[in-house]
Amino acid sequence: MKSINKITVAIASILVILITIVACSSTKEVYTPVPETEVVDSDQEFKLEKSGAQLWGEVCNRCHIAPSPSDYNDTDWETISLHMRVRANLTEKESNKILDFLKSAN
Repeated sequence: MKSINKITVAIASILVILITIVACSSTKEVYTPVPETEVVDSDQEFKLEKSGAQLWGEVCNRCHIAPSPSDYNDTDWETISLHMRVRANLTEKESNKILDFLKSAN
């Protein structure tokens, strides 16, 4: 009788391990590298870019509450954008998009 219980426990343990392995492997994300020769269509690239308003909302709110565009004039925004470009590690393109947005909303 004791050997039947040991066999039952062993089979149950094996089943639990197999179920766990199957469950974990089905949710695993697989990384598929993009071939280097693949070129992104320029229309698709444009769709992925963020607008100045989106960048302003995301980037400026990372470290502080983003000021309203009307808080400063165009000259002030130019000075602030130069300073914040360095502080926020923005590209020139990102900085210009945010500046254009702030000036247009000013």
